[in-house]
Amino acid sequence: MLTKKTKYQKVSSYEAKIGEVKKVLLLYSGGLDTSVMLKWLQDNYKTDVITLTMDLGQQHDDLEEVKKKALKFGAKEAIILDVKDDFAEKYIAAGIKANASYQGDYHLSTPIGRAITAAKAVEIAHKMGADAIAHGCTGKGNDQVRLEGYILTHASEMKIIAPVREWMMDRNEEIKYAQKYGIPVPATKDFPYSVDDNMWGMTWEGGEIEEPHLIAPIEKFLTTYTLAKNAPDKEEFIKLNFNKGIPVRLNGEKSKLASLIIKLNKMAGKHGVGVVHMFEDRLVGVKNGGVYELPAAHVIIKAHKRLEQYVGTRMLNELKEQMDSKWAYLCYGALCFDPAMKSINAFNDFVNEKVTGEVTVKLYKGKATVVAMKSPYGLDHTSFNRVGGYSFNVNASAGFIEIYSLQMRLANQVNTKVSI
Repeated sequence: MLTKKTKYQKVSSYEAKIGEVKKVLLLYSGGLDTSVMLKWLQDNYKTDVITLTMDLGQQHDDLEEVKKKALKFGAKEAIILDVKDDFAEKYIAAGIKANASYQGDYHLSTPIGRAITAAKAVEIAHKMGADAIAHGCTGKGNDQVRLEGYILTHASEMKIIAPVREWMMDRNEEIKYAQKYGIPVPATKDFPYSVDDNMWGMTWEGGEIEEPHLIAPIEKFLTTYTLAKNAPDKEEFIKLNFNKGIPVRLNGEKSKLASLIIKLNKMAGKHGVGVVHMFEDRLVGVKNGGVYELPAAHVIIKAHKRLEQYVGTRMLNELKEQMDSKWAYLCYGALCFDPAMKSINAFNDFVNEKVTGEVTVKLYKGKATVVAMKSPYGLDHTSFNRVGGYSFNVNASAGFIEIYSLQMRLANQVNTKVSI
């Protein structure tokens, strides 16, 4: 563990060294870390800094204010890049087909967002002539692995700067640094929480959230939507229409995926749906507490999974569940561009060829419940009211039971004969 008496040692060839870079592209959110490092990079690396902020359909951030702030504190240029449609159609869509969920109901909003962020950052860095990319990830987190691994996958020659690993400031010292230079930041000693925000979800960390023995005071920071306890007393039913695994209509209205997600966030958020408390296994080997706001993601994944199970055979559904778990671990584990992930995506495309139909979801007091669905590919089902209409010969049931239970019955007969 690094202390004040030790110094961070750069051991990887891709880590930029002071004096060796001329222009840095900073992935800039306007939060505590990136706000501080905009000033810190200029002072320590003596380099021009261009900030890049992705418009990923953030649910709470004001991106124009983020841009103004970057320019005010020394950015040579502040770029806002609208990638909402690419994010939804090329990245989130793959997650929907994979029923994206990690260790519970975390629908991987941040890991999916990091994949497109890194890919687009490389494009902009090349365009702007930047020879290094800087980010605000900590040395104990997953995102440093995701961003750096993905950046190098797309541009092996790119240099990378991770100031939080270098500068030896903890959260409170960062706040003092910001105060010293008059940099406004959302985090304070009284509000130590930070958020990663995109249309697929909001990831909250810091303060009590990180301590497993403490109850996170969600009333302090979950202010974008309605808390479940304050949600309407009347349930709401919504309809989602899927085509080949992707939602294309919300309550009958056709929509691009990004627009549908953004609209559904407000509808489900009004009912307090999609708030998840997690204490998960980080990629780097430590546990991590987080609170997630995932209104649209929670509804879509639940609806998609039910429809997929309806049109799939039992064997296919069992295999798909295994592949979904592997997809989630690859996505969370910074391997979105690995050939294994591409192979699973190809499998998911095949499975989702028949995931077409309509799903009705009830929203009520923090819960999303699938209450009805229909599909032209739905497999036959039992009904107490149906006499015919499907090929189920009840005369064969007794024979099936006799053969199906044979080995279990034989094993128990043997057990009764053997004594030790």
